[in-house]
Amino acid sequence: MLTRSLTFATLVLFAVSVAAQNIPAKLAAPKGGVLAGKYAAKGAQIYVCGIRGIANEWNFKAPEAELIDAHGRLFAKHYAAPTWEAPDGSKIVGKVLVSAPAPKAGAIPWLLLSAEASASGVLAGVRFVQRVNTSGGVGSTGACLTVGTERRVAYTANYIFYK
Repeated sequence: MLTRSLTFATLVLFAVSVAAQNIPAKLAAPKGGVLAGKYAAKGAQIYVCGIRGIANEWNFKAPEAELIDAHGRLFAKHYAAPTWEAPDGSKIVGKVLVSAPAPKAGAIPWLLLSAEASASGVLAGVRFVQRVNTSGGVGSTGACLTVGTERRVAYTANYIFYK
């Protein structure tokens, strides 16, 4: 399992360096931003069936993913708000600044987010996050039957953190 995780992390981190060269200018990290780290994420985008007008439809609820470092270790968990939380308890909460369509069909958009950083820990000082090199994650559109039903759609992405 560790070998598989390490292989996944290595391949995806390689993809980050390749993808970083093709990031649209509007998603570039602000000048003066210092690279804090690049991490491979694997998880799900969660959608929930909700009422809209006279019909039910699928709505985005939250992400749920793990970010893995180059050594195959858990760097952070990613969940609603959007939030990234490291094992040391440090966390950042992001706010989308810019979105761009993913180059891959069926993939969630690439993003640049601002971040409210923790005062201490591995995420201290992180001010911006890029989500790039996405694959999958696009949920169903249109009508759904049972309000409250959740659907999880697998995705991978690379998250790049800047201080």
